[in-house]
Amino acid sequence: MDIHLQNEIRAAAGKRRTFAIISHPDAGKTTLTEKLLLYSGMVRTAGLVGSRKNAKLATSDWMEMEQERGISITASAMQFEYKHAVINVLDTPGHQDFCEDTYRTLTAADSAIMVIDAAKGVEVQTRKLFEVCRLRKIPVLTLINKMDLHGRPPLDLMAEVEEVLGIHASAINWPIGAGGQFVGVVDRSSRRVSLFKKMAAGGAAKASRRQIPLDSQDLKSLIDQDLWDQVTHDLELLEVAGNAFSLDDFLRGEVTPVFFASALTNFGIEDFFDAFVEMAPSASPRIADTPNGEEITVDVVETPFSAYVFKLQANMNPRHRDSTAFLRVCSGRFERDMVVRHHRLGNEVRLSRPHSLLAKERTTVDVAYPGDIIGIVNPGQFAIGDTISLTDTFNYKPLPQFQPEVFARIHPTDVGKRKAFDKGMVQMAAEGTVQILRSLNDLESFVAAVGKLQFDVLQYRLRREYRVEIKLDLMPFECSTWLVGDVKTFRPPSDAMVVKDQLDRPIVLFRTPWSKNFAQERNPHHTFLEMG
Repeated sequence: MDIHLQNEIRAAAGKRRTFAIISHPDAGKTTLTEKLLLYSGMVRTAGLVGSRKNAKLATSDWMEMEQERGISITASAMQFEYKHAVINVLDTPGHQDFCEDTYRTLTAADSAIMVIDAAKGVEVQTRKLFEVCRLRKIPVLTLINKMDLHGRPPLDLMAEVEEVLGIHASAINWPIGAGGQFVGVVDRSSRRVSLFKKMAAGGAAKASRRQIPLDSQDLKSLIDQDLWDQVTHDLELLEVAGNAFSLDDFLRGEVTPVFFASALTNFGIEDFFDAFVEMAPSASPRIADTPNGEEITVDVVETPFSAYVFKLQANMNPRHRDSTAFLRVCSGRFERDMVVRHHRLGNEVRLSRPHSLLAKERTTVDVAYPGDIIGIVNPGQFAIGDTISLTDTFNYKPLPQFQPEVFARIHPTDVGKRKAFDKGMVQMAAEGTVQILRSLNDLESFVAAVGKLQFDVLQYRLRREYRVEIKLDLMPFECSTWLVGDVKTFRPPSDAMVVKDQLDRPIVLFRTPWSKNFAQERNPHHTFLEMG
């Protein structure tokens, strides 16, 4: 590869910050995404996500059902510049029913921002998502949000992060006050205080920020004495008993830097974003498998263009009525209309009409670098997990499926809509919204999902995008497992059902977890897989 091209790729990849935002629902994840757009200059005013009376709905929540319910259902991808960095933000679903989509999205991220509600602390879904980051060794920055509301003491929140998540927490800044008295933050490294003032209702505009040295005599006249005493006490305690921050430890996933802010009022948000672009890693080498089963490291710069598909999404814009394959660029330089090898199909494909996204808005991409997320129009040739490259000498690790936990029989209420129904079901299954299961004799089919809310999305999208009304009858199963071993010798409990998935792999459906455990004890020569 030409040395000038290598330098170009190295410089561009070094500017990329590709990250996912993870949290429990309602912790403020989507609001934080909006404020990142505000501070980057991509939007002039930020929409109040919680207000359904306001016409300004969250920029990253493009699906109408998301806007109606106020939750993120799909994982959206956006690219824009923030100061000297190129930001690729992946806004993941927070609801546990969409953990599979979140997991796939996290494979495309180089780091994660974990948003925690200051009043609620570390919640259930936050723990699950953090464990995924730990398994993938993704560095995590922690933002304790909603400091404008009265919550738990900051020291208690720090201790809970360490205890519940099993990771060292290091406070990068410290809040001055809470609730209506939340007026600023102290940067512990520079020993500078940022004091904030609202400039618009609902955080629609950037907050005014005044920065003053911590040892300035002016501070005592600007901050209530009680607040000042509490802050100085906490800072002294952190110096004695707190964890020191090490960038290397953070990049290894051994420590999480902690920040305090309010995404609603914008207090502390700019300080956090500035620190994030300095700390967060750029695109890094990835592990792949060669055809003979060996693991190799794919270098970001020296390996020619390669990428993999981590998400499919149809009908993002009803006017286009198309499907988009989201690619994570892993190495080399991408150029519009380049011809690459499709590893699974074994043929060449032209990557035409590539685009980046800002919610529904598409921008044509001429060039992309490692860390970038690009959308490619998918005429049906791409599947989740596909690797494409110029060399065709390796495959990136496959993306697993989660065990489905809800099951149903489904059919259109109007038999004349069968063709549209079948088309929609094929698309929903390709995207991973639901899984299609079939009886072993192929005479009956079922639909399965990780959570019931996925069925709501399925019903909504079939009605909205394919004009099909469906009847969905829930089945009495609540857990499942992929089965490894001879199906003919497997002895299932009387209340279980053995079916197969879209790849013809046997999967056993159980009415209760007890039944599942009983089946495992009864069949010691068969293996149950938690992920497919």
